[in-house]
Amino acid sequence: MDKYVIGLDYGTDSVRAVIVNARTGETVATSVKYYPRWMEGKYCLPSANRYRQHPLDYIEVLETSVREALSLAPAGTAGNVVGIAFDTTGSTPVFIDETGTPLALLPGFEENPDAMFVLWKDHTAVAEAAEINKLCSTWDIDYTAYVGGIYSSEWFWAKALHILRNSSSVREKAHSIVEHCEWMPALLTGVKKSSDIVRSRCAQGHKAMWHPRWGGLPGEDFLVALDPLLAGFRDRLFEETHTADKPVGTLTPEWAERLGLGTGVVVAGGAFDCHMGAVGANITPNTFVRVIGTSTCDIMVAPYDEIGSSLIRGICGQVDGSVIPGMIGLEAGQSGFGDVYAWFRQVLEFPLRQLLPDGEQADVLSEKIIPALTAEAGKIPVGECTLIATDWMNGRRTPDANQLLKGAIAGITLGTSAPHIFKALVEATAFGSRAIVERFRSEGIRIDHVIGIGGIALKSPFVMQILSDVLDMPIEVCRTDQACALGAAMFAATAAGLYTKVEEAQRAMNSGFAKTYHPRKEMARAYDKEYRRYLELGRYCEGSI
Repeated sequence: MDKYVIGLDYGTDSVRAVIVNARTGETVATSVKYYPRWMEGKYCLPSANRYRQHPLDYIEVLETSVREALSLAPAGTAGNVVGIAFDTTGSTPVFIDETGTPLALLPGFEENPDAMFVLWKDHTAVAEAAEINKLCSTWDIDYTAYVGGIYSSEWFWAKALHILRNSSSVREKAHSIVEHCEWMPALLTGVKKSSDIVRSRCAQGHKAMWHPRWGGLPGEDFLVALDPLLAGFRDRLFEETHTADKPVGTLTPEWAERLGLGTGVVVAGGAFDCHMGAVGANITPNTFVRVIGTSTCDIMVAPYDEIGSSLIRGICGQVDGSVIPGMIGLEAGQSGFGDVYAWFRQVLEFPLRQLLPDGEQADVLSEKIIPALTAEAGKIPVGECTLIATDWMNGRRTPDANQLLKGAIAGITLGTSAPHIFKALVEATAFGSRAIVERFRSEGIRIDHVIGIGGIALKSPFVMQILSDVLDMPIEVCRTDQACALGAAMFAATAAGLYTKVEEAQRAMNSGFAKTYHPRKEMARAYDKEYRRYLELGRYCEGSI
């Protein structure tokens, strides 16, 4: 009898639940649910780069998505589900009490944004990140050594310190800190003590400077020197981390009933969305997997002997087992990709929102903006206009994290049209991708081919062809539109004992590829010149901060 597993992919706006046949990899049902409070814009302040999410959003969509997926699956599927696994955005931490409960679920904290999960793209902790980098540069141990040498405001310690400084009520109640991908398995398995939460190798290695070389997390003396407000947190956090292929427990009776599953369902360890997505895309050594959405996350894996003692500069970490246990996981990415296009659409739709009394009519027209821009931009030859742009509208993640950077568009004339600007923005996101590839290569990491996953990879031939031309490399597009959730399902199948290691689950459950984009050599040569202009504009912008 076939066994089934559930993969849950918690993204920026929504959760995707997939039910997968663990033997064949066939997805038998899918459900997508949006976070209700997030969609209303609650607890966020974009002008200050503050993005917070309420834990109730996560809980509510968990229940509704799983139940809906089960209702769409063949009869009898629920009784044959043997495992469940989560991936989430990251770093997305929250302060918790002694029981492991996020503070926003406690009386008096329900509407306090500082008691909620701090979403990956929250950049309120730029000053704290700068302080961490400054202290690391003078400390006897460089705790940033395995996270590319630069700590980001998007990460664990910077966000935690910012919240502690900003909210006295959170400061007084906070006992510990947990990442979103760690809290979901703890919630479903009934953890009642913060010290019992199973900690993610992926999350803590890439974002919290955890490494065996210095005994785990940065030392207490370092954290207190950074700010006395951090005193004691290290002892209340954890010592060990675990890869996501191991079970952390089984569903509690309460959650089994709420989800419509049995109490024997194994819950796997958690990890970040892009790392599990790379597994879902069938990542192998020397493969560059691009998870392309609102931002990008670029993932590679390398054998121990290939990395050796090398430290890769300017990326988001090199962590043993963060992607596939038994290999080093490498992470990079862009802080804005699809978000750059969405920003431009919002600029253009301003008169629609102001002048059309019918909101639904404005929504219909808004949905047509990007397709119309794409159609016209595709007619513009490379280099026809003087426009060049950077992709730093949300700062720069890699190479060399710098969230103070702002986007720029140069070369505008009275003849510049909206399609010209849109094409320049698409090219900028591709140039930012090339900068990451060139950094890996300059650090001695071989890249043989590229895999693209995510909505843009499947839905925008225009963007993907430009990306292939700029990289001058073929790009295979993963067939499934839920690669991250499929990767989570592979970890669920492994944790449930259906496979002895993740690579076996990959071979049995991968979806294959829908399409391959090949670089056009004349375009690649033209974009090589334009890339030099991108670098020049970037140097100017960076030097003017």
